[in-house]
Amino acid sequence: MSVEVQQETDEFVNSDKKGIWGWMFFDFAAQPYHTLIITFVFAPYFTGFVASNPVEGQSQWGYATAVAGVIIAVLSPILGSIADATGPRKPWIFGFSILGFIGSFMLWWALPNSVGSTSIFIPLIALVILMVGFEFATVFNNAMMPTLVPREKLGRLSGNAWALGYFAGLFTLIIVLITMASNQNGLTLIGIEPLFGIEAELKEGERATGPLTAIWYLIFVLPLFMFTPDIIKRKKITGAVRQGLQNLVVTIKRLPENTSLFAYLTSSMLYRDALNGLYIFGGIYAGGVLGWSIIDIGIFGILANITGIFGAYFGGRFDDSKGPKFVVRASVITLTIASLIIITTDQNHMLFIELGEGSSIPDVVFYICGGFIGAAGGALQAASRTLMADQAEPGHMAEAFGLYAMSGRATAFLAPLLIAVFTDISGSQRIGVIPIVVLFIIGLLLLSKVKQKQA
Repeated sequence: MSVEVQQETDEFVNSDKKGIWGWMFFDFAAQPYHTLIITFVFAPYFTGFVASNPVEGQSQWGYATAVAGVIIAVLSPILGSIADATGPRKPWIFGFSILGFIGSFMLWWALPNSVGSTSIFIPLIALVILMVGFEFATVFNNAMMPTLVPREKLGRLSGNAWALGYFAGLFTLIIVLITMASNQNGLTLIGIEPLFGIEAELKEGERATGPLTAIWYLIFVLPLFMFTPDIIKRKKITGAVRQGLQNLVVTIKRLPENTSLFAYLTSSMLYRDALNGLYIFGGIYAGGVLGWSIIDIGIFGILANITGIFGAYFGGRFDDSKGPKFVVRASVITLTIASLIIITTDQNHMLFIELGEGSSIPDVVFYICGGFIGAAGGALQAASRTLMADQAEPGHMAEAFGLYAMSGRATAFLAPLLIAVFTDISGSQRIGVIPIVVLFIIGLLLLSKVKQKQA
């Protein structure tokens, strides 16, 4: 493989197809973390079977994700700036991948509350560890993206990678629902007993999503390390720490002068926080408010992942033709509307209109909203990555994506915290997720000041 060496200016390297596919396979490797653990299987399992009740479980899950968010927000720009000074991103990805692997495996010991032989702190500590690991690995993987292709191809590259990731989430979710996770009757989605010797009464299928995520990641992250070109080493780590911190201080001081970057970091901080909150608590909400089983939530997840594939793929095409800002704005509007509909829907109501007991309309509405959330979420995440690359200064890509992660996590602890507090105070899961809508709306308003580069 012939690869040109990347210089200080962050000009793209002449990566071949194997290198590009290797980079995209990071999203393929990491997506089950979002799909199986954070959203559709383990999170609802935790609130429904590990915590004492769904309301308390939603609060505890929110506090744990808030802790992880604070850690990520504080350290990501610092480590990103140091990485820019040292050069290579892969060592950072490798180190944080280990944390993600360990934290995921720990989830196996999250026994059901009825067993009475486990501490609820085990899955919560594991959640913090795996979130820190996977989110930091993502920071440095994102920083590699603008070095692989010219600017005019960034939107398609980012969209393709997200679509590939959604396919991984879809595939693993189907496998879990068919062979491992069980409903109230102890049967999987296709009406059979769990395979591989899994005991349904101990919820081993749901608990196994942790080790499955870890093993999946270990296998499919290898192409990144094997084929994707990295930046040459610039400095030893000892000297790079000082330079990295100095560069970060200068960048932060200059942020108010860069109106577009400052507005985008603030805007994306809010709308990505809202999206993460929607992903984290969507399955939990469906389980508690609509009374859905893990299988029902899993089917919802399948639908969201299918539409997410198309959203990311076609969002990348619109990104290249109309620009990432257009895609981001349209996606946030769609997510805001879907969130409002969900909040006003429960087992007997839709848009606050009483439907009567036993109506199937709320379930149908929730599935439809899930489809739009998947499509808009896929397009939003892909286009946001491209729009961030437009804001970064040459030679400071990892630092920029560190700030991007910081902005995404600076209030990422706030959304789960607000949801936890609103849930605690109101005693209602519906009222508890209202902050999601507010964050979407404010993020959309700030987007007007953001500029994008022309491809």
